[in-house]
Amino acid sequence: MSRVKAILFDCDGVLIDSEPMGCGSLAQAVTEAGHPMSQHEARAVFSGNAARDSRNWMASNGLDAATVFARSDDILFEMFETSIPYIPGIEEVLRDFPLKRAICSNSSVLRLELSICRTPLAAYFGRHVYSAEHVAQPKPAPDMALHACRELGVLPHEAIFIDDNIHGIRCAREAGCIAVGFVGPSDDRHDHDQTLRAAGAHHVVNGMSDFHALLTTLTTEIFEVI
Repeated sequence: MSRVKAILFDCDGVLIDSEPMGCGSLAQAVTEAGHPMSQHEARAVFSGNAARDSRNWMASNGLDAATVFARSDDILFEMFETSIPYIPGIEEVLRDFPLKRAICSNSSVLRLELSICRTPLAAYFGRHVYSAEHVAQPKPAPDMALHACRELGVLPHEAIFIDDNIHGIRCAREAGCIAVGFVGPSDDRHDHDQTLRAAGAHHVVNGMSDFHALLTTLTTEIFEVI
């Protein structure tokens, strides 16, 4: 049997192509609060962060985090009412590799409920949708990966953890998972593949077709029954 028994997925930027939406809503809210910010700058500052880290940044820049987050959420959740775009190729990955699965996101429970949990993709994960709110420490701490592995009944070294941010890669490495860095089609961060490798990713893939090929290499025809 393959030693790979589970895949742990980050959500934004890996399952759904919502990073530009989230960064755009934050940029707009921060700008409205008096600190001009572009979507690109918001991605550099906030992408992959837990809410606590984003609040700390806002406080250090003289912004009221509660007000900014409330406005950003209003903008983002209105976007989700219109569209929740998938990362191209994710449906094929979920269909073709019947491993155990979980979502491990630094997003809030509410954001997950209003985004990924409203899509047909949610059926692939059942109850295994985990937020930073479910553990003591968010990514980059290993808590979320370890929690998901316990809930799925696998050992950390039997799980692949795929994330598009260095926080997730560090979480995976600290937990003992196979860390896969993901560069999505809308990711405009310069040399981000190198950034993910420098953070400790065992593998880096560009798009879901690359991840599909990697999974074919890392697994065998024998799969763990969910």
